Amino acid sequence: MHRIISLFICIFPNCLFCIPASSQIPKVSSGKIIRVENFNSSFVTARNIDIWLPDHYPNHKQPYAVLYMHDGQMLFDSTITWNQQEWKMDETAGNLIRENKTQPFIIVGIWNGGNTRHADYFPQKAFESLSNEQKENIFNAVRTNGETVFKNNTINSDNYLRFIVKELKPFIDSSFTVSTKPQHTFIAGSSMGGLISLYAICEYPDVFGGAACISTHWPGIFQMENNPVPNALFSYLKHHLPNPNNHRLYFDYGTETLDALYPPLQKIADRIILKAGYEKNNWMSVEYKGEDHSEKSWSKRMDVPLLFLMK
Repeated sequence: MHRIISLFICIFPNCLFCIPASSQIPKVSSGKIIRVENFNSSFVTARNIDIWLPDHYPNHKQPYAVLYMHDGQMLFDSTITWNQQEWKMDETAGNLIRENKTQPFIIVGIWNGGNTRHADYFPQKAFESLSNEQKENIFNAVRTNGETVFKNNTINSDNYLRFIVKELKPFIDSSFTVSTKPQHTFIAGSSMGGLISLYAICEYPDVFGGAACISTHWPGIFQMENNPVPNALFSYLKHHLPNPNNHRLYFDYGTETLDALYPPLQKIADRIILKAGYEKNNWMSVEYKGEDHSEKSWSKRMDVPLLFLMK
């Protein structure tokens, strides 16, 4: 049985219901957070799940749509994130729902696994298409600080998606008033979270009806020279994109810091997507000049993918 913790407002300093700082639940400006602590999985390391429910939930006749988001610890409250930034998802989603601009939806924030993040998010089938020498070079790649990208963790994104589809989604479907249909089930993330969101809708087109891929990290690692990852990803896309008749794909990217790598790569991906039959009604790719690779930048524009996916 998973332990669900509701958000309590502590009025008295000695209140027994105060949440310790180590497990502090995000404070939100609208709606409320339900936390599942250390969601156990047969596929990935245990991790917290923060579920945002909008105001007046479940005060709607129809079931709510569901948006699954990666890096869940970064979505709601900058006072408890490592870089003091957040996506402001509660503000953006709350406003859109309140103004009837989108269908009502909940957000399932899936915490990343810390050291396993890159291994969980790197599209596995694209990696497996590489030669043994290429695999070794990619697996041993380092960041600018000299730390290895994968931190010696085996690439595990197929199991990460199994965790979402076979364990987490059934729990959400049975615990909350939500639609189980793909046309009301979406997935989103940034950087490596953008890659795994795209991988998810390609691998499970009968589960997810739309994906928002924010500042998608097409390089996969942190260098472009002699890097086979983008071409491996593009080759995978050519053969695995979901049917454009009943799926929606959203991409965006900035032009500063790490995002400066993305414009030419995104243009290649866009050509593949257009050739697969996607059009303006089910595909968007937007450049945000001057924006960088940060939650601060992503928070400014999250209304755009939410409107596109759920209007």
